[in-house]
Amino acid sequence: MSATPDTTAVKPISFRRYKDGDQKVKSWQEEFFDAGHSHKCPTYIQSTPPCQGSCPAGEDIRGYLNIVRGVEKPPTGVPWQEYAFRRLTEANPFPSVMGRVCPAPCESGCNRNQVEDFVGINSVEHFLGEYAIQNRLGFNKPVHTTGRQVAVIGGGPAGLSAAYQLALRGHTVTIFDERAELGGMMRYGIPGFRTPRDVLDAEIQRILDLGVQTRMNCRIGTDISMDDIRSSHDAVFLGLGAQSGRPLAVDGAQAPNCVTATAFLKAFNDGRLQHVGQRVVIVGGGDTSIDVATVARRLGHIEKHSEAERPEQAIGGQLAHDVAQASLRQGADVTLTSIFGIDKMQASKHEVEQALAEGIAIRGGLAPVGVVCGPDGRAIALRVVKCEAKMLNGRLDIKNIEGTEEDIPADLIVSAIGQAVDFTGLEQFNNGKGAVPCDKNYQVQGHAGVFVGGDVVRPHLLTTAIGHGAIAADGIDRYLQNEPLEKRPKIDVHAFDLKRKMLEKGYVFSEVHEPIRGTYTSTAAIHNFDNRSDRYVISHKELFLGHFAYTERHRRGIVTLTAAEALNNFEERLRPLLEAQAVAEAKRCMSCGQCFECDNCVVYCPQVAVFKVPKAKSTTGRYVDTNYNKCIGCHICADVCPTGYIQMGLGD
Repeated sequence: MSATPDTTAVKPISFRRYKDGDQKVKSWQEEFFDAGHSHKCPTYIQSTPPCQGSCPAGEDIRGYLNIVRGVEKPPTGVPWQEYAFRRLTEANPFPSVMGRVCPAPCESGCNRNQVEDFVGINSVEHFLGEYAIQNRLGFNKPVHTTGRQVAVIGGGPAGLSAAYQLALRGHTVTIFDERAELGGMMRYGIPGFRTPRDVLDAEIQRILDLGVQTRMNCRIGTDISMDDIRSSHDAVFLGLGAQSGRPLAVDGAQAPNCVTATAFLKAFNDGRLQHVGQRVVIVGGGDTSIDVATVARRLGHIEKHSEAERPEQAIGGQLAHDVAQASLRQGADVTLTSIFGIDKMQASKHEVEQALAEGIAIRGGLAPVGVVCGPDGRAIALRVVKCEAKMLNGRLDIKNIEGTEEDIPADLIVSAIGQAVDFTGLEQFNNGKGAVPCDKNYQVQGHAGVFVGGDVVRPHLLTTAIGHGAIAADGIDRYLQNEPLEKRPKIDVHAFDLKRKMLEKGYVFSEVHEPIRGTYTSTAAIHNFDNRSDRYVISHKELFLGHFAYTERHRRGIVTLTAAEALNNFEERLRPLLEAQAVAEAKRCMSCGQCFECDNCVVYCPQVAVFKVPKAKSTTGRYVDTNYNKCIGCHICADVCPTGYIQMGLGD
């Protein structure tokens, strides 16, 4: 019986180790000289860059930097500045404020630190925020409204962020705030020479222009009950903030001229506090303590004043200082103490440098142990002791060194050691530890439809509160649509959406039919692309750092004052980048985890397997494709990819 030859057409398989028809393993010599071949071919993996993974608001930092540098093109008729602004504000509606005051943890995480210096993300954000204000850019109102009512308790960064995100989704939002003006700690906790009030007002007004309503000078629990709020609204967001300061827990701290940082800064920002004592001592080490110190340096002291004109009277709210006396100000001696050394303080490094330049004495390694009071009961000195402070298993460990006590003379002592929440009228939400318990969606435990965010969850950065508000708004939106509140992503950020970009370009996807591996000729899926931004932060170890030449960072102008110049100087110190500087700084971004169109993979592919997508169909994130009939899995394209966007995965 003779064998009949098989005439069935064999479809070539392009992503296996061996070709069809191979009958045996090649000799080890051939294997050695052919080691560049593999069964793996390149895939295009979008990861979260560490800058974005470090941003508490989850901004698409890489996305808006790529727009500024010109890699991602805006739609026709839209200026790149506006397009970048809109990408940025998908997560954060306060770019001009945050561009000034955020300590920028994104820059600490930036992979560019492995080359020479971080990318000036904060300064580019500042530039975009200023452009938006100067060009009166507003947010686009939603086309449809839902008819659902949401109450936002507290008009600080968390509450305003939640209100913004909810209004964009078409919900009717009302903000209730006990203050006369919105802003929370952005207005009452940060001095105006760091957050100019016209800038803050402009960024708040954009949110109100979406139709957000307000009820000011209205305290929940006093002017209106929480039950009334619940009955008249479909959902509630608690953005209470932590605007009560923590006093020093030492003997004598009850003296009238021992005050908290929050009370001090509120009195200054209200315009009531016009001068401080000749000797001011601040206990802290964070950005708030620096704010107090720099304000005290600017206010100075007045030699002769009445009993009623003492600083603590204005700070306590009994009266306002006479503004006319400001011309009589003289310099004040300002000392800031911290349990940590200066290099370990939590305050931003550049803020510490500015404070030192202004003549503020910063003394690290000192712990307060008592307040020395005079015969009239007022504090005359802060008693401190040298200490060693460090974190052990997440807890602060302080060891005082006996016999090292000293008294630092003081006319005013300010405690900047933390903040607390005032739960008056809202005691039902207090977990007994001064916070509100919630889940990953920031829904309050045991209170369906009530969500929370900001310092009332965990006192931290303003940008952290903004991030809480955005996540809570997403949870509220799903709650109002009776959708399950699913588990949040491991990396909870605003990621670049390649499919949205391709649809924006006019790309049309066809129906998907399995199998879809090796899709470079198909329109049913994005060519071997996987978005892992929700679970993976790309390390500098996965980048080709050799691609990046040394490029010095473009720094913003900062007005540095001496002690004499600081007195009576309430002008802003920070200057935004010029447009050319902002573009140049954005070009320093390494676009970690996403293609930035350098052509390395195309140039170095020995098989000419990697090719540029035709211009009519190409877009950011889909600039190159791979022909798997030509690819031999040599992984050169992955080796020379500066951004780590190309990874060898197909075939696993």
